Amino acid sequence: MKTEQQYFEESKEMKVYMEDMSQLKEQSFAIYESFEVAQEDAFIENLKNANVHILAITEDWCGDAMLNNPIIRKVAEAANVEIRTALRDADTDLIDRYLTNGGRAIPIYIILNEMGEVLGKWGPRAPQLQQFVMDNRAQLPDKEDPNFEEAQKAMYENFRIQYTENPQMWSYVYEDFKKTVAAIL
Repeated sequence: MKTEQQYFEESKEMKVYMEDMSQLKEQSFAIYESFEVAQEDAFIENLKNANVHILAITEDWCGDAMLNNPIIRKVAEAANVEIRTALRDADTDLIDRYLTNGGRAIPIYIILNEMGEVLGKWGPRAPQLQQFVMDNRAQLPDKEDPNFEEAQKAMYENFRIQYTENPQMWSYVYEDFKKTVAAIL
């Protein structure tokens, strides 16, 4: 069984992964180009000095990854931390170590120390985004309803719009990532 460090070593850099995306690329880059990391953020300095690296478990069809990857990439770049990507579906052994409520939810960001040991993880969503998703899902008709599929499609489109255009969504990701990672550094 491969270690997280071995997955990291075999994986693409986040920058290359994003350039190679075939789905949700435009939206992901829109967030990347618009999101800014605060220059005077003590967290970035602490992250820079922590001698860590990050392995993201992701897929380019995932709306949460579309939102989170560009923000976490910006954080990693600001702190000069290497971030690489492992595809969830390429080898499910890795994601199966990081299940969310029993499911293979992504993205998951694994924080590794200089020895390649797992310090902790973050993902797949900030709590405020989880509530946003749950509130929207609660508005869907029953799956048996003939309008379910259309309503679900509209909901996902609304998620993409909110994730891409609403800076508050970006802030939720950034702040929760900071809180989680700061606690393990």
